[in-house]
Amino acid sequence: MSGSVFDELAQIMARLRAPDGCPWDREQTMADLGRYIHEEAAEVVEAIESGAMPHIQEELGDLLFNILHAACIAEERGEFTIRDVIEGARDKIVRRHPHVFGDESAKTKEEVLEHWNRVKSEEKQAAKSAAKRAPDDSVAQKPGRIDD
Repeated sequence: MSGSVFDELAQIMARLRAPDGCPWDREQTMADLGRYIHEEAAEVVEAIESGAMPHIQEELGDLLFNILHAACIAEERGEFTIRDVIEGARDKIVRRHPHVFGDESAKTKEEVLEHWNRVKSEEKQAAKSAAKRAPDDSVAQKPGRIDD
C-alpha cells in the first residue's frame, strides 16, 4: 500500500474539518465519534458474517475514516496524531509477538496466546504503575470540554 493514498485520506479529513470545510464534520466531538465508530464496527462484523468481500471492504473503509476523524480531533486538541496511533499499534503488535520479533518460541496457537496474555498483563501493570505516579489532571480539566 502506498503511504500517499493514506495521506490523501488524511488530507481529505483535514479539509472537511477546516473552517471552510463541512459544518457537520467540524462539529463532531469524540463522544459523537464514539457512537459512530461503534456502529461502523458492528457493520464490519455484519459484513464479515455475510462473507461479501466488497461489503467488507466498504465497511472497513468507513471504520478507518471514523478512526481517522477521531485522530484528527485529537490532533487539533494537541493530544495525539494518527501517526501516534499507528506507531502505538505497530509497537504493541511487535511486543505481543516475541516469538516472531524476539527471542521467544511458540509452536502452537496456544503458546502464542500465552505470550500475548503475559505481555498484555505486563503492559496493564506498567500502565497502572504509571497512572499512580502521574499527577491528577482532573482538577485542571478545562470547562466546556466534558463531552469531547
